[in-house]
Parts: sequence; C-alpha cells; structure tokens
Amino acid sequence: MKYPEDDIILEMILHTETRNEGFRCLVGKYKEKLYWHIRRLVGDHEDADDVLQNTFVKVFRNADTFQKQSALFTWIYRIATNESLNLIEAKKKKQTEELDQAVVYSLRSSTDVEGDWILTKLSEAIQILPEKQKLVFNLRYYDEMSYQDIADITNTSVGALKASYHHAVKKIEEHLTQEK
Repeated sequence: MKYPEDDIILEMILHTETRNEGFRCLVGKYKEKLYWHIRRLVGDHEDADDVLQNTFVKVFRNADTFQKQSALFTWIYRIATNESLNLIEAKKKKQTEELDQAVVYSLRSSTDVEGDWILTKLSEAIQILPEKQKLVFNLRYYDEMSYQDIADITNTSVGALKASYHHAVKKIEEHLTQEK
C-alpha cells in the first residue's frame, strides 16, 4: 500500500475527523521499520512490541507538539530510541550483566536466526556493544540513515557519531574473528 507523505499524515492526525485514518497510515508506514530498529536495540520480541506500542501512543498523544524542526520520521525514531533506552535502563537496574547474557543466549536459540552462524555472531557482537555504539551502528547499518539524521535523533554531533560507528565496527570485527 502506498501511504501519503509524512506532512499529509501529520495533518490528518491533527484534525479530529481524520485523526484515526492518519494514525493508521502512520502505523502502516513505519511499523515494520520501527519494530526492527527497536528489536535490534532491546533484543527481545515482546519488549520490542511493547516499546513499539509505547512509541506510537506517544506520537499519537503528542502529535500537536511536533515542531517540524526535523523530519517526522526523525522525531518518531527519536521517541522509539528514547523508549528503547528507557526500557534497557530499567532492565539493567534489575538484572545488570545477566541481561546481556540472556540476550546472547536467546539469540543463539532463536528461530529468527535459523542457526546461521554469522548472523548469530553479528547479533551477539551488536548486543555487547555499549548502548551508544549499538544505537549508532543499528541506525547507520540496518536503517541506512545518514549521520545527519542520526545526529538529529540522538542530539549528538556528526563527528562523535562517526567515531562511535567506527569503534562499533572495530568491536564487531574483533568479535566475528574470535572463536571461528
């Protein structure tokens, strides 16, 4: 299905008569991309679904506060990213190091990965990255975002993002070359 441009979707959401239709368009247009962005950050399907739902609820409730200083998708990604990081922070308070090990174990036994060794190793490597590097790597590598878009989402300078991405790639390469 072809969805309207973001500015049209936003206008639909802002008008009472077309609000629900606009929201359906927004969800249809971004649900899958956002899900995978969130999933790569939180590592778990149920958590990703919860964060995705929270993201769309926040977008729906706060659409009238969107100031159009960035693209709509950038604003939505920022909300999704913040919601993901909030979930991760809450889980870390409960489980600190056990979280990373549980995610790696679930990746190894996940049917989503279908036993493909390199995908499993890549997923493991990404999960053990520091949160900032994980976020930058996922947005750049999987979502193919420009550094400027990532800077808008994370409120970070382009130079710092390039350094984070470089360090993430190096750590992933090191992880992939171990245990062959």
